[in-house]
Amino acid sequence: MPEQSNSNRRRTSRSTNNDAEPLAQLGRLQPQAIELERAVLGACIIEQDAFASVSDFLKPHSFYESKHQVIFQAIQSLASANQPVDVLTVVEQLQKNGDLENAGGPAYIAELSRTMLSAAHLEYHARIVAQKALARDLISYTSNIQKLAFDEGQDIQELMQLAEGKLFELSKSNLKKDFTQIDPVINEAYEQLRKAAARTDGLSGIPSGFDKLDAMTSGWQNSDLVIIAARPAMGKTAFVLSMAKNMAVDHKIPIAMFSLEMSNVQLVNRLIVNVCEITGEKIKSGQLAQYEWSQLDMKLNELFGAPLYVDDTPSLSVFELRTKARRLVRDYGVQMIIIDYLQLMNASGMSYNSRQEEVSTISRSLKGLAKELNIPIIALSQLNRSVEQRASSNPDSPDSKRPQLSDLRESGAIEQDADMVCFIHRPEYYKIYKDQYNNDLRGVAEIIIAKHRNGAVGDVRLRFTSQFARFSNMDDNIPPMPTDDGTIKPTRSKIDLSGEDDAFGALDGSMEPPTESPF
Repeated sequence: MPEQSNSNRRRTSRSTNNDAEPLAQLGRLQPQAIELERAVLGACIIEQDAFASVSDFLKPHSFYESKHQVIFQAIQSLASANQPVDVLTVVEQLQKNGDLENAGGPAYIAELSRTMLSAAHLEYHARIVAQKALARDLISYTSNIQKLAFDEGQDIQELMQLAEGKLFELSKSNLKKDFTQIDPVINEAYEQLRKAAARTDGLSGIPSGFDKLDAMTSGWQNSDLVIIAARPAMGKTAFVLSMAKNMAVDHKIPIAMFSLEMSNVQLVNRLIVNVCEITGEKIKSGQLAQYEWSQLDMKLNELFGAPLYVDDTPSLSVFELRTKARRLVRDYGVQMIIIDYLQLMNASGMSYNSRQEEVSTISRSLKGLAKELNIPIIALSQLNRSVEQRASSNPDSPDSKRPQLSDLRESGAIEQDADMVCFIHRPEYYKIYKDQYNNDLRGVAEIIIAKHRNGAVGDVRLRFTSQFARFSNMDDNIPPMPTDDGTIKPTRSKIDLSGEDDAFGALDGSMEPPTESPF
């Protein structure tokens, strides 16, 4: 019996300890540093420039004590109005706000100034206060997510979007970059200049493989956000795939491509069409002539081992993109990221009053990511219907359907955030076959650089080969196309007016381009 009694006591003891553990967790104090909060407030009151040194990362909610929050709010108001900050002005401002009693009264304000003897370690103390505040935000965030996760009526996918959105907001608010003295920046700029001078092609950025475009841009520049926009059926995806082939296959430059609508296999099939010079219809059906199988086997060897990384995550969020992009740059040395296309992204479950606000957040996030990773990010974008609806006194004029910056779809912020905005325009799509100089525009695509923050704007003409959905330099020689019986026929320099060679009819088997195709 005694042994049984001891066993019961042991079981009772273990049960009590297990029950006490969650109670202890519930009873924990939230992260806080009250004495450091007092020190920071005291320094802001007695030192003239103290507030300026902490204002970029400390906010009223950074303080745990409610009275400290209203005191810092008063100091913030005085500094914003260029008023002196001392005991008397802070007390007056608190009284004006109706918060003097909530702040502990005049005696407490005076006590803060007396107990703080020096602001020598102000910034160090203030950063600890900010870290404690971030820890409290994380606790609140995870507790709320945990509560929602226990709710069986909660949609898990929506909860995941909400969770990653809030975490993205917290991480974004905590990413503060300090200023840099100009000397190391001068050295870095000079080193880049030396590298550019040593290159025989005269480029300072990553070459696209399109000679005239590279001459105008000096290559895609690190930290730039480049928007490439067009109406459906202009060939946005074909353009970036042609460019990715030039970079990754021909020059072994590591490239990552996020395709939000097409699967990885569909994307690679289009790349096979581009590289192997076999029409998309035959690639889909598999009905290849014997010589085409040989051609396919030979050309596919060029693709194997290419440093081209593809991701077909649908409805990709900016938070997911940031995580994946960091890993691609760190682990695989990726030097450029392509996104197809911007309007299919989402802003991580954050709530917005309109789609325009969400697209604005996405474009700002992409620009921030380009700066953080110090690589160019190219994002495809849709244009609105204004291009088709635009009236012209001369509908046959090659300028009547040219896209403009105002045509960017859903948000003017895209234009503001981008370092460069390029449009793809194919006049023949609108049955415009001659330019003002009577040059033939069949098989011609214009890359219109409408905005260039660090360079010139202008137009570049490329050759568009519809049956292969491929962009190339105008002076590139196009090899003759063999027929199904193996005989050689001359390559057409003009596109058939019947529309049978439409870029997307050739690939998708349809004669008419889709109304809202992203390509």
